[in-house]
Amino acid sequence: MDLLALLGIGLLTGVTTVLFGFGGGFVAVPVVVWADSALGADAIRVATATSAVVMVVNAGFATAVTPRRVLAALRGSGPLLALLAAGSSAGALAARMAPAALIRWAFVSYVALTVVDLLLRPGFLRSRAPAGVVADGAPRPLPAVVGVPVGAVAAFLGVGGSVLTVPAMRRAGHSMRVATALANPLTLAVALPAAAVFLAGAQGLAGAHAHLVGLVDLRAAAGLLLGALPVIAVLRRRPPRIPDRAHAWTYVALLGAVTVAMVV
Repeated sequence: MDLLALLGIGLLTGVTTVLFGFGGGFVAVPVVVWADSALGADAIRVATATSAVVMVVNAGFATAVTPRRVLAALRGSGPLLALLAAGSSAGALAARMAPAALIRWAFVSYVALTVVDLLLRPGFLRSRAPAGVVADGAPRPLPAVVGVPVGAVAAFLGVGGSVLTVPAMRRAGHSMRVATALANPLTLAVALPAAAVFLAGAQGLAGAHAHLVGLVDLRAAAGLLLGALPVIAVLRRRPPRIPDRAHAWTYVALLGAVTVAMVV
């Protein structure tokens, strides 16, 4: 495992956590698959578990330094957060037992379909209303009922939920800046129970691997976090000003790049 490479990718996860709400997990999955390629087919399950731990720290830190006025948009979202956590626990348990190949190709398929959806369906790149505004003058909250399926899919694939919640909040009327900021506390609700499940044991993992705790590669997680946390701190204090439409297009481009990386 190349520590310098992990630190460099960690820096990138810090950028994606702040600018795109990914929490690091979305980038961490293909990186840990590469770092733990010696595990063979099991690398994808270790990557999914490790990404959950990375997301807990990154999303938790990013949430802590997000302005309260932004987080106020989630007021009253307790039921949504609880259902995200419940779905996440189920998804993580399923990932521990599922065939490695199923997780890998489900990840690729889901992200590829998301890219197609964002490109073709109105409301993400081509907003129906001015940024942050819908017909009644205020963004709509995410319904609590989506919590279980979003949490389950996110934990199973290791994407943390932002790949599902950012497009949903964008179409609900939020600007990209607000949607990606709100993705971090939602990601935290997904990542915490998933990380607990993945740390509990390595059932189904072939052989003994001394560097793993449960299904989590703590060395890879530490390298990614060492690179990410300083970047999150800096960018939260001085966020770059990105035009909303360019922000949305960059989000889609990143999804496409990670899909290609997982296929290759």
